[in-house]
Amino acid sequence: MIMDGLYYLAGLMLIAGALFSLVAALGILRLPDFYSRMHAASKAGAVGSGLALLAIALVSFDAAVILRALLGIVFFMLTAPISAHLFARAAYIAGYRPAGGFALDEMNERPDAN
Repeated sequence: MIMDGLYYLAGLMLIAGALFSLVAALGILRLPDFYSRMHAASKAGAVGSGLALLAIALVSFDAAVILRALLGIVFFMLTAPISAHLFARAAYIAGYRPAGGFALDEMNERPDAN
């Protein structure tokens, strides 16, 4: 009976992970600029992948698979925000500006240029 509950919970995690991945894909398609798209892909994509890996770890009874899944989650959660930040900084330096414009541009080196 407990095993059935674990399988149902893993199924719900897989569905939630798939929904987060769908939101990330829709964000990439629908959002207006590079920065918004990158934010959707890095945050929702990492959470969706993390939930799928957690579901795998939950139903697996092999310690090696569980360890790899948990290490994969840690890897996603550590690398997604850092890589998104570096991509955003590189895009800004290359000249890509946000679509809507912002009242405050903290990366602008000349504060009087706004």
